[in-house]
Amino acid sequence: MHFNMRIEGTLTKWNDDRGFGFITPTQGGPEVFVHISAFPRDGRRPTIGERLTFDIENDSGGKKRAKNLHCPGLTTASSTPRPKPGRPRGKPGFFVRRVVPLVFVVAAAYYAYSEYLRRADPQTANTAQSGDQTGSTAFLCDGRIHCSQMNSCAEARFFLQNCPDVQMDGDHDNVPCEQQLCRDAFAR
Repeated sequence: MHFNMRIEGTLTKWNDDRGFGFITPTQGGPEVFVHISAFPRDGRRPTIGERLTFDIENDSGGKKRAKNLHCPGLTTASSTPRPKPGRPRGKPGFFVRRVVPLVFVVAAAYYAYSEYLRRADPQTANTAQSGDQTGSTAFLCDGRIHCSQMNSCAEARFFLQNCPDVQMDGDHDNVPCEQQLCRDAFAR
């Protein structure tokens, strides 16, 4: 009856891109080739200096290679996942470093511009209102609430800004009666 003894060693060389490396046995002797497929499938990547136990087999060319690797310093409950290949752990990727800040800047610019427009519209309406009130016709809240009841864009703006329960701004952009009276951004 023949008993296989496990060999202890340290991973001394590793090429993560190609998925192989070499283990130096603790008891001495030549380095032993190891392929990524011999490692436990625990989600961790091999790291140089890692202590391992393994069996040896001969490949088709008669060369020795490690198989059935175990990491004696790690147990399944306390092991930390090996970093995935690609970028080093802890460094955010392109998306987090570049795209997220860009989205934030665009959103902030959009918010600032929409606030500017929201605050600029009442001034336009007030200008139109004051100009119309100095003339022969002053607008008064008289119960009209729909665009079809208005005579001008300036009148619709006055009603939207000053009168309750009007129904002239379906898209809530502070521009009333866009389909009928206020088609032009500078309409009065």
